[in-house]
Amino acid sequence: MATPRDTPASRRVRANGDGTVYQRKDRRWEAAGYVLAPGNTRKRVRVYGTTRKEALAKLTEKIAASNRGLPVPSAQGSVAAYLTYWLDAVAVHQLRENTHTRYTAVARLYLIPGPGRKKLAKLTAKDVRTWLNQLRTTCQCCTRGLDTDRDEPLCCAAGRCCARRLSPLTLAYVHSVLKSALEHAVREEEIPRNVARNVRTGTPRPRRFEPLTADEARQFLTSAHEHRLHALFELALHTGLRKGELLGLRWEDLDLDTGTAAIRRTLQRTGTGGLTTLPTKTRASERRIALPARCLRSLKRHHEEQQRDRDTAGAEWQHNGYVFTTPQGRAIDPTNLTRTFTTLLRKAGLRRIRFHDLRHSTATLLLEQGVELVVIKELLGHAHIGVTATVYAHVRLRLQRDAIDTLSTTLGSPAIAETVSADGDERPPCAALVR
Repeated sequence: MATPRDTPASRRVRANGDGTVYQRKDRRWEAAGYVLAPGNTRKRVRVYGTTRKEALAKLTEKIAASNRGLPVPSAQGSVAAYLTYWLDAVAVHQLRENTHTRYTAVARLYLIPGPGRKKLAKLTAKDVRTWLNQLRTTCQCCTRGLDTDRDEPLCCAAGRCCARRLSPLTLAYVHSVLKSALEHAVREEEIPRNVARNVRTGTPRPRRFEPLTADEARQFLTSAHEHRLHALFELALHTGLRKGELLGLRWEDLDLDTGTAAIRRTLQRTGTGGLTTLPTKTRASERRIALPARCLRSLKRHHEEQQRDRDTAGAEWQHNGYVFTTPQGRAIDPTNLTRTFTTLLRKAGLRRIRFHDLRHSTATLLLEQGVELVVIKELLGHAHIGVTATVYAHVRLRLQRDAIDTLSTTLGSPAIAETVSADGDERPPCAALVR
């Protein structure tokens, strides 16, 4: 009678639930067992190894994960296939149209040609890191074949690489799109964990902006005084409203008697709907702000001018209730507003900046006047005060330096302190009054 010691290793009986381990005809070892599957069901899985110990270790790892409540991955398709499904069936209902368009472009240009070829269930953090490093160091003209489509090659096809690489901000954006897609795969129990979340790309430097100084802002408003959209530019500089929020304002949102405005929507151009009214960027962006007396006077004057435009247009007038419209009453295209803004900058003899830099100019000037950060956060409609503090950290640092310099002068010799007190009547920037 055979004893357990005499039984071959491939035929030893394991405890119930530990699975089965045996040697195949091709000399490889196979281990099989039941683990947790999506939908709170159980599924038989098979793993392989060159030795019995290796196959048993793989099966033990899967059973241990199953005992912790992690279902076995069910995804058999590629990352590219899941990205296509996620963009077409999930993200399209959760994102704004313009954001969805950018996500689709990122997937087409970078994700599908890169990790998209891997199996979703077999994608690892090492795969993501290797791909990001390659993306960071590779010329995009060479990779995407941009140079071969030009009439006159300028890069690789001409024998000289232009080293056109992705910026750190773009690289972080590409990485975030992949993380969002894999995060949904985890929620759908397609994969046990989001491997892209374990990869660090570093914190990119924020985009540099050049806000207008107080003198430049006054110069710009003076140059735009006779323009029919003068009230819009004055409102932008005094309140920091976004371009879409300005163009989406309706007369019903304004209370000129109490001097307030309700920000409820934004106007954007989308690929399918054209000029479309959308909700504000975030829930915090839907807010009520106070309007200065100067803006109230400009808005009342603008309302009178709009009535004259309506009488002139007659039957061609298209009433939609917007505060800022074309001479025929139609909504203003954001691109056309940018062109008008650039023309006014040139007319005023100022450097070229983005329209969004008017918003940065408002926040910077308020900070320099000593306005509290929380007040600026509410005015701009940021979701968290940390966003305001991060974007304008350089301004706060400069104000701190000015305050410290002022204190150093005060704590210096009495002669110097008396000279400073006699020569300067202005308060230090950190305690300046809001004018």
